[in-house]
Amino acid sequence: MPLTPVPRLIELAGPGGLGAFNVITLEHAEAIAAAAEATERPAILQISENTVKYHGGLRPLGRACLAIAEDSTAALAVHLDHATDTALIREAVELGLGSVMYDGAVLAYGENIAATAEITRWCHEREVFVEAELGEVGGKNGAHAPGVRTDPDEAAAFAAATGVDALAVAVGSVHAMQTRAALLDEELITRLAAALDIPLVLHGSSGVPDEGLRAAVRHGMVKINYGTRLNIALTEAVRIALAAAPGTSDPRKYLGPGRSGIQRDVEHHLRVIAARTLRAVPN
Repeated sequence: MPLTPVPRLIELAGPGGLGAFNVITLEHAEAIAAAAEATERPAILQISENTVKYHGGLRPLGRACLAIAEDSTAALAVHLDHATDTALIREAVELGLGSVMYDGAVLAYGENIAATAEITRWCHEREVFVEAELGEVGGKNGAHAPGVRTDPDEAAAFAAATGVDALAVAVGSVHAMQTRAALLDEELITRLAAALDIPLVLHGSSGVPDEGLRAAVRHGMVKINYGTRLNIALTEAVRIALAAAPGTSDPRKYLGPGRSGIQRDVEHHLRVIAARTLRAVPN
């Protein structure tokens, strides 16, 4: 189906959360779309600035994600994540991505407001959804310091000054966690949701246990970002496939299981954040 605007995806996801999943390889994108179809849940395919650098450019992977989303029967969008380069944001919009995140969290508060407001104005003129970040989510090469939290009053002022459509906030999660031991500040999530009339975004969700994610959605988180869990699922499946057949040289023989591993993980998390109560969702 045609790409679905993020505001519509949020409507379709409610009262649960909207899952947003990082794409690094084509297998990631295919698995995310397949999982959204299997669960009949909306989702976002995200391409980070770091992934763009890894591939040497946005266009090949960006075009592939757009094609996969458009060919899927699920409601999907393609989003540029954690972009600090305004030229990359402009390229993403011109390519057809309908959602971008400008990450000015490393900037001083006033500089972050000025830069985010300018980018938001430019994107809104082109009907593009804009996410920003306030507070510092740990795990991003020292730019995002663990222990920092987003202040609700400051967040409300930031949203009003910039006009952004969604705000990533620091409430206890950490990027790139290999374990699921992060403890979220649920009381702070509730206060942020009350202070803001735009969706809250949780980064670093891979490090949060299922019960924590369900509670985060219940307390007001809307967009839930995953990355590391998908990579763990891919890598574990590839290791198993190669251990079972060490002489394998055809990448389809191990990337196929890797893609299936990602799909299972995405399906699980889509079901977790779709839960309307805190009851357990089966693996």
